[in-house]
Amino acid sequence: NTALFASVAVRGSEGLYMVNGPPSFTESTTFQRDSGKNCKAVAFSKDGSLFGWCNGEKVNIVNVTSAELLRSFDLPKAVCLEFSPKNNVLVTWQAYSTAKDGTAGVPNLQLYDLKTGKCLKSFIQKKMQNWCPCWADDESICARNVNNEVHFFENNNFNTIANKLHLQKVSDFVLSPGAQPTKVAVYVPGSKGAPSFVRLYQYPNFGGPQSALANKSFFKADKVTMLWNKKATAVLVIASTEVDKSGASYYGEQTLHYIATNGESAVVQLPKNGPIYDVVWNPNSVEFCAVYGFMPAKATVFNLKCDPVFDFGTGPRNAAYYSPPGHILVLAGFGNLRGQMEVWDVKNYKLISKPVASDSTYFAWCPDGEHIVTATCAPRLRVGNGYKIWHYTGSVLHTHEVPSNEEIWQVSWQPFPEGAFPARAVKYQAVPSELPSPEPKAAQAYRPPALRNKPVTSSKLHEDEPPQNMKPQSGSSEKPLSKTALKNQRKHEAKKAAKQEAKADTNQESTQPSASQNAPRNVGPVVTSGDPEVDKKIKNLKKKLKAIEQLKEQAAAGKQLEKNQV
Repeated sequence: NTALFASVAVRGSEGLYMVNGPPSFTESTTFQRDSGKNCKAVAFSKDGSLFGWCNGEKVNIVNVTSAELLRSFDLPKAVCLEFSPKNNVLVTWQAYSTAKDGTAGVPNLQLYDLKTGKCLKSFIQKKMQNWCPCWADDESICARNVNNEVHFFENNNFNTIANKLHLQKVSDFVLSPGAQPTKVAVYVPGSKGAPSFVRLYQYPNFGGPQSALANKSFFKADKVTMLWNKKATAVLVIASTEVDKSGASYYGEQTLHYIATNGESAVVQLPKNGPIYDVVWNPNSVEFCAVYGFMPAKATVFNLKCDPVFDFGTGPRNAAYYSPPGHILVLAGFGNLRGQMEVWDVKNYKLISKPVASDSTYFAWCPDGEHIVTATCAPRLRVGNGYKIWHYTGSVLHTHEVPSNEEIWQVSWQPFPEGAFPARAVKYQAVPSELPSPEPKAAQAYRPPALRNKPVTSSKLHEDEPPQNMKPQSGSSEKPLSKTALKNQRKHEAKKAAKQEAKADTNQESTQPSASQNAPRNVGPVVTSGDPEVDKKIKNLKKKLKAIEQLKEQAAAGKQLEKNQV
């Protein structure tokens, strides 16, 4: 009984090869490296048993365990490939080209029967975006978007369209994961002042608006991302506009909507303004995490009522990744951020580790729920290409960097069926590693020449908010306050604090003996500006000036002053 491990496929300018996953990290000897520099695409089957790649001449399919070549197709121009969920069909796509005389070109989307190797069907699919047909997990239905309507085929019979979902203009759709019955989320963009909407249907009930399970319409949407949870009970919709009319953001404007198959829907209230960088479902299907707001971004976990459960405060982050069992959440800042990661135990909301993977362009959990790969790939970054395999406790277990003249284009874990790896308890202690843990280089803040030889004073542009548990404490039956109530409460508290401060000020002044009896005191007539706010500011400034005078005198008298006093 050999221990299971997930392999890693690596594609780049040095060809295509497989690396054995933890614990050995050696290059696989069963899979023969394809050293061609022209490997355009790779794909694992959903269960991880098959692997396919196109190398500019052929599309090859091998059994991952034995590396036996199962099929080879002459498709020199193929640039995309995908397996159907139960490995019955292989789909390939190549760029569409019209014939010389301007008539329609040849079909460029091919579906092959993997058992026999024969072509089941060819379609014309002009756009690369959403090129691949979508299957239900049991392959009972397969769907593709054709001229703004969704065509459904049943049991891999592609010669007859079994059903059509015909709305004004369906621009995108997503099938629900998991068992039957399959549900479909469709997005129809708004036009001529009508709102955009997302509707949920249960296949094959597409008869009119009454047959929809749920419907949510919204105005601000040029494009949407629809995310089903694993149990197929709800969809999260990130709606974004290309341009932010208010001019507050480069990224356009995003809103987050929740739609459940029981007909409930809501707008998820995000307590900080700014872009929505990432939204992910917990695999348990009852919570989701959103990363949002102008930097430093907030991250919050919400429940199915769209109430916040835990707030991670603010930090340099723009992505979130739940582990496959859902017991750990990684918040990370990649792209234009420095690669800081926070690894959280989700059950107890305790921080496990804070590794840094600088210059990462890719992050993925291993199916074992213990390991992570981060990679620096071209074309996003052309230098320093390579990958690292970590344990979530922060230890780097394996690292590989390619020579400076070579590139890595893609790194991917071999998938495994759910439940293939046993669930393990969360560890907090860093697991042992042969490799030293990377010490992040402390970035020196820029200091103007005038300040370079002076002591450093810390000046933060903003204070980071700390994490906080948002679950109502058991025993308190208080309802969460509405926005206005919160606002009033804050005003009230601020007033109270100001009153107490004023009281303290007067007490201090009356009890402090004046240390500068002999100093000339500016006791002129009390001038009021007529504005109590301005008066208060004047009073505070005078107080500061007085304190400065006192300190100067003390220094002149030879007293050693503290740093902050200087």
